[in-house]
Amino acid sequence: MTGDVSILSNLWYMAGLSSSLKRGQLRRIMLCGEPVLLARKVTGEAFVLRDICPHRAAPLSAGRFKNGHVECPYHGWQFRGDGVCAHIPSVLQDQDIVPERIRVDSYPLKEQDGLLWVFMAADPKNPRPTLEPPRIPIARADGAARPRFIESQIFPCEVDHAVVGLMDPAHGPFVHRAWWWRTEGSVHAKAKRHIPSERGFTMVGHKPSSNSFAYRILGGDLTTEIRFELPGLRFEHIKAGKREVLGFTAVTPQDKDHTLVTQVFYWTMPALGLLRPLLAPFVRTFVGQDRKIVELQNEGLKFSPPQMLIQDADVPAIWYHRLKKAWADSVATGTPFANPVQERVLRWRS
Repeated sequence: MTGDVSILSNLWYMAGLSSSLKRGQLRRIMLCGEPVLLARKVTGEAFVLRDICPHRAAPLSAGRFKNGHVECPYHGWQFRGDGVCAHIPSVLQDQDIVPERIRVDSYPLKEQDGLLWVFMAADPKNPRPTLEPPRIPIARADGAARPRFIESQIFPCEVDHAVVGLMDPAHGPFVHRAWWWRTEGSVHAKAKRHIPSERGFTMVGHKPSSNSFAYRILGGDLTTEIRFELPGLRFEHIKAGKREVLGFTAVTPQDKDHTLVTQVFYWTMPALGLLRPLLAPFVRTFVGQDRKIVELQNEGLKFSPPQMLIQDADVPAIWYHRLKKAWADSVATGTPFANPVQERVLRWRS
């Protein structure tokens, strides 16, 4: 982990879709300021290593798989999935060098609900996870959920600006002004009850906003619950009887100036599969609108101005910063995390 205080440790970060990492593939990404190698053996087993060879710092992702190991492109050193060096081609049998004593940092990886989760530990030398990655809360007979639609875009900002924009309840009629979502004339007063939940807070189940055209295509007597969880995860769970749609958004820091925002939809309504080609441009536009407002915000942030957070519309952002501090303090002191959020009804116009 880097020393960037905006990035939290001892948490699972969504690093990508399981389907995006093919057998025999090595792929480099930036995750929490670290160069990371995502790899999947031809046998299907996936693992994650720091993408820097401990010998001469070449990126391991530029190498290849050989004998089931990752081979560095510079000198052919080979590393197992747990990071231990398995072979050094230049070493003679009578030389006193034991490859197994050399290793590259490895990261815990879990594949769950079609997602790749990577645990970023505060201590890279002791990366054992202290918690499980979050599950996608949508009903399936086998207990797993399968992504139905995905959209990812890179936001040119630090993670906090992307997360605060994600949870902002008042920007919709302005940033997302469109006939199929919000219009400025549709703004009205709202009141929603929020409660603390695991590593975050939840806007408890309620009827979706009447000024959101997109909800109407689901039909029926809808309810929606919106939950936020550290490090930057949002779950919008929509139910209409036995029909369910789950909009999952992961805000994943790449480095201090770039953040990957990934929107994944899950559903139990087969008919929605027919709408996937129509859904794509709308979701791409929606996420792109948030990205463009961040680009505009950057023009002002160049001058390091003070920023305001007001009641009640900015309370989710206030909670986010308090949650971050409480989690960082917990990691630093080794004491249990205490959620600072208290139950409250928030009122705003949007």
